[in-house]
Amino acid sequence: MAFAVRAITLDLDDTVWPFAPIGERIERVLDDWLRAHSPETARRWPPEAMRAMREHVWRNNPQLAHDLSALRRMTLEIALRDSGADMALLEPAYEAFYAARNQVEHYPDSLDALARISTRVPVAALTNGNADLTRIGIDSHFVFQLGSREHGKAKPSPCIFHAACARLDCAHGEVLHVGDHVDADVAGAFRAGLRTCWINRDGRRWTNRQLRPDLEFDSLAGLADWLETHDIRAPAVARTG
Repeated sequence: MAFAVRAITLDLDDTVWPFAPIGERIERVLDDWLRAHSPETARRWPPEAMRAMREHVWRNNPQLAHDLSALRRMTLEIALRDSGADMALLEPAYEAFYAARNQVEHYPDSLDALARISTRVPVAALTNGNADLTRIGIDSHFVFQLGSREHGKAKPSPCIFHAACARLDCAHGEVLHVGDHVDADVAGAFRAGLRTCWINRDGRRWTNRQLRPDLEFDSLAGLADWLETHDIRAPAVARTG
């Protein structure tokens, strides 16, 4: 398949690193922090209860679905208030969470692949999450990071893809969006008029009969290999979105 790739937008969680270990670490770190700084909060809100309350907060605040940081702060605020804690602990508790959130364990192929990909085309991070690429130490591979919190809408909304294309100064069909999520990444980017690459690390079957990704790889290394052998000067096939 011949099409131009002038730039790439790249999902982060479960594409560059797995999120599950991060989520487990966050629960442990927050529980340890609360035990040390607000024992009554830790007693009333052990990890299982905190998880259930977080899910309740997220379900009941759909207007904040694009802002995971606000939802996390809301969850912590409820737990602290409920236990009679000093509310001055809210920001330090959030910082304990955020430090743990940015302790990522990259997939084995990711760092080398990112270096290879970013020497070929500009790469922009496009995420619904709240990772900090500078804290993680990989910001040098990206021309910018656009998160749903900053934009005000989350993937799969077309407008966040279009905003990234505008910042990249590229037509929609000249940008390849790369990610693991069938709906938020592949379907969202497709409907926005971008080219799509599905990172399918666990061998899932594609079941959407309405569309297919332009590319599919089981790692970012596969994408790096493709870019190094693909003629990006090939004429782009325009899409509307």
